[in-house]
Amino acid sequence: MRDRDVEPFFATLRAANPLPTTELEFSTVFELLVAVLLSAQATDAGVNKATRGLFHAAHTPQAILALGREGLEEYIKTIGLYRMKAKHLIETCRILVEQHGGEVPRDREALEALPGVGRKTANVVLNVAFGEETMAVDTHIFRVSNRTGLAPGKTPLEVEMKLVQRVPKEYKVDAHHWLILHGRYVCVARTPKCWQCAVIQYCDYQPKTPPP
Repeated sequence: MRDRDVEPFFATLRAANPLPTTELEFSTVFELLVAVLLSAQATDAGVNKATRGLFHAAHTPQAILALGREGLEEYIKTIGLYRMKAKHLIETCRILVEQHGGEVPRDREALEALPGVGRKTANVVLNVAFGEETMAVDTHIFRVSNRTGLAPGKTPLEVEMKLVQRVPKEYKVDAHHWLILHGRYVCVARTPKCWQCAVIQYCDYQPKTPPP
């Protein structure tokens, strides 16, 4: 993607969706952290289905600790890798209570020290909850960044660093939402829906997929 195409690429995505946000359901920073932790290798829809019941029963670190690991597993057993995620979430809640007064820290190092929280999860929390200009590179962003030529890279971190350099500042807070949604619904994995793409003129991908 040419440098001159980056700004209109994001301007077009913003015009179509001025206020993008995550599709995960949450009402507090802690609920967001839980939802993102549970979303690894799972769909947002699947996570939302599980967390509706979980958050009704327990929506604080203290309440989830009170459930215990087995009690927590009952709420999230429809999610992939639920046993490992339950173990991580219980440990995360314990650390939040013991070291952070039950609050989610606004600090990358502290977030990444929580079990089950990697760089991507920390980036989502910092961006969605605290409005920081982070790029949470998931499978959709990785694909779109490489396929379009926006930020090609062999690893998520390489793509993240290129996005940080290349995305104009006025679009940085919302950029990862636009890219995720674009990858989820238009620039899909197997056969990109080029005929539905609003930013096709800026994209390096060839040959463009014709209408079915």
